[in-house]
Amino acid sequence: MVKTVFFDLDGTLLDTLPDIHESVNEMLQKFGYPEISLDKTRSYVGDGARKLIERAVPKDVKNFEECFSYFSENFSEGRTGKTTLFEGEREALETLKGRGVQLAVITNKPQDAAKACLRHFFPEDFFAFIGGDSGMFDVKPDPSLTRYAALTLRSPLSECVFVGDGEADVLTAKNCKIRGIFALWGYRTRAQLEKFGAKEFAENFCELVKMLTE
Repeated sequence: MVKTVFFDLDGTLLDTLPDIHESVNEMLQKFGYPEISLDKTRSYVGDGARKLIERAVPKDVKNFEECFSYFSENFSEGRTGKTTLFEGEREALETLKGRGVQLAVITNKPQDAAKACLRHFFPEDFFAFIGGDSGMFDVKPDPSLTRYAALTLRSPLSECVFVGDGEADVLTAKNCKIRGIFALWGYRTRAQLEKFGAKEFAENFCELVKMLTE
């Protein structure tokens, strides 16, 4: 029985890539560095904002902290102008909630930005737990935040499932020793995820619901 589903955010719950790409390039432009392509941005996301900016700026820059601070300050409000839900998502999530499944978010996105993004698309209490990078825990694939969320929600790990689209999500599920289902509508290919040990995949939200409720 599935009691709680932990969702990654970027590439799993929300297609945030266009807004992330725009924000990164605004930072690069401000400091006079070459902008990066959308495909580069896609390959850089998944390990938190700090890693994203480390990958985006030229190597050995002297003002990395200034670049990172500028990006963090401007991205913390959760830019959503180009962000969208995925096809069939809202109906799928409502179906799961209707069956008594707790929905939670575990993301490497900064905490304030994560909450701001989700507020734009979902009611305030739609998710039972929202955990982002607040500095309290190491980011995924460290399992600490996911385990803390399970304890907070009084949900045994044996009754939890992790749904994500990135390498960090695969490793988080493994590190927590819980079932993982990986989203092929996200920012990584099946082959990329399989390299990290992913076994179960969903092509879309409709298929995900079937896998979680069968």
